Parts: sequence; C-alpha cells; structure tokens
Amino acid sequence: MKRGKRYLNAAKLFDKTAQYDVAEAVSLVKKMAVAKFDETIEAHIRLGVDGRHADQQVRGAVVLPHGTGKTVRVLVFAKGDKLAEAEAAGADYVGGEELVPKIQNDGWLDFDVVVATPDMMGVVGRLGRVLGPKGLMPNPKAGTVTMDVAKAVKDIKAGKIEYRLDKTNIIHVPIGKASFTEEQLVENFETLIGAIIKAKPAAAKGQYLRSVTLASTMGPGVKLNTAKLS
Repeated sequence: MKRGKRYLNAAKLFDKTAQYDVAEAVSLVKKMAVAKFDETIEAHIRLGVDGRHADQQVRGAVVLPHGTGKTVRVLVFAKGDKLAEAEAAGADYVGGEELVPKIQNDGWLDFDVVVATPDMMGVVGRLGRVLGPKGLMPNPKAGTVTMDVAKAVKDIKAGKIEYRLDKTNIIHVPIGKASFTEEQLVENFETLIGAIIKAKPAAAKGQYLRSVTLASTMGPGVKLNTAKLS
C-alpha cells in the first residue's frame, strides 16, 4: 500500500517497534494527526479469545467521560408513552411498525444507533438483514434493548459506545477526536480498556490483551505496552 508524504513524515516521529505507555502514545498520535479535518482517534485491541465460541465473546458498551466528539443520531422503536419519553430524552427519530418499509424498501439509514423496547423486537427483527450487517441491531448486552429508553438515549448522546469483537478477534473503537486534549483522550481510553478488561470471559485462557494500538484516521498506529494495562 502506497503511503502519502504526510503519513511517512509522521511515521518518522516514533519507533514502530517500541511499546509506549498510554500518555506517550496519545501524545504521539495527536502530533501525527495532521490531516485538514479533525481526525478520529481510534483504539484497536486484539484479544486472546476465540470469538467463534459463544463463551468467549466480548461485547458490551461503555460511556466515555468526554464523549467521542461525534454527533450521534438515535432511532428509537417503541410504542405508547415510551415514544414521548424517547423524544423528550433527545432521540432524533422515534416510531414503530411504520418505519419498517421506510428502512427495508426505501433504504433509509440516517441514524447511527438503534434503541428498541423489548416488546418491539418482533418488529425490529424483521429488519435483521438490513441492520445486522451494519452493526445496527439493538442488543440487550449493549443496553440498546431496554424499557428505559430515556436513559439509553441520554447515555448514547453523552458518549456511550459499543464494543465487540470482529472476525479476527479485534475490537475497533473511537476514543475521541484529535482536537481533544491529551488528558481527555487518556481518560476515555482508560475507561474503555477498564470495561474491556472487566468483560474478560471466564473461558479466556492465556494472555487476554494481545496487542493494543492507537491511531488517528490518517496516521500510523502506535503500540501500547499491554503489560502496564492489565
């Protein structure tokens, strides 16, 4: 893969073979985020589990103290009083069965997170083929299937993010923007890694945190010293 001049210049700022502590890594990643837009800072966490086994799945959600810097659009599937509750809490879109054809047939996907009350999961389930591959299906583990729609919406708007393993047993999540202070990014990262360590499955054997890398959207990855994290 051919790398641009900015990337190559940034890569000269650090030792690719070294492992850094969180504060040093955050400082380097911020310095290397030199794109003309406010780059997202992401954590890429490889775990020593096999996600193909149900008892080794790692999935959950955590509220980052400083949010992600991104405006999140929330869609809530509910009925009765819960519709007004969700709206009052700041949901961008609320509705029920009438939204199914809009999503299924018209390809409407102007939202980032879907919340549903348990009694609406039969309706939402019909959208599994559309929402599933995009990672938008509500899930009780992530707190997006709940009767307390107001809390779910407020948490998401405040910076709640979902984390889960991909097919290669890596978790990819944003921890903020390059415009955040180093302290904000460190606090967000520590909150996230704390939640992932707490979510360690009992069936996981050996080293749990295999590798942790921080990177900005366009910048190179900086490896963290995992021994100092667990």
